[in-house]
Amino acid sequence: MNVLFLCTHNSARSILAEALLNHLGAPLVKAYSAGSSPRENQMPHPMGLAALEKRGIATADLSSNSWDVFAQANAPQMDVIITVCDNAAGEVCPIWPGHPATVHWGYPDPSAGNAAPSVVQQAFEDTLLAIERRIRAFLALPLPQLKGDALRVAIQSLDHV
Repeated sequence: MNVLFLCTHNSARSILAEALLNHLGAPLVKAYSAGSSPRENQMPHPMGLAALEKRGIATADLSSNSWDVFAQANAPQMDVIITVCDNAAGEVCPIWPGHPATVHWGYPDPSAGNAAPSVVQQAFEDTLLAIERRIRAFLALPLPQLKGDALRVAIQSLDHV
């Protein structure tokens, strides 16, 4: 199963979700992430990478991508697309090959504002924990048996986890 996490800049929440799902879900699930409008030379946020590394989660292959990469004909076909920020959820998305199940799991941006570095780092760690709760619940679903709308409904039901 292929899962794509979307956010606006693909530097924080979507990167955390991609890395965490690949860490916990392999080989059953392969996660990717992308942004609707990553900035020029966008990179994963260093405090997000630090939060992942603190938990022993690999970060070497993480990069910020435009969602256009995954709308191409030669891109991996997604089974599930999950927006993790409210801005991306409200944007007009590309037409995804294969018409994957699409859901929204909103999280506040841990990099927003001008807080002290220790506060921002804690926000990244808190966001990672919140994403982990949903990903563990997602992985507990009978994923091989769920298709189409049943898959979307099951994943959307995790909105309150």
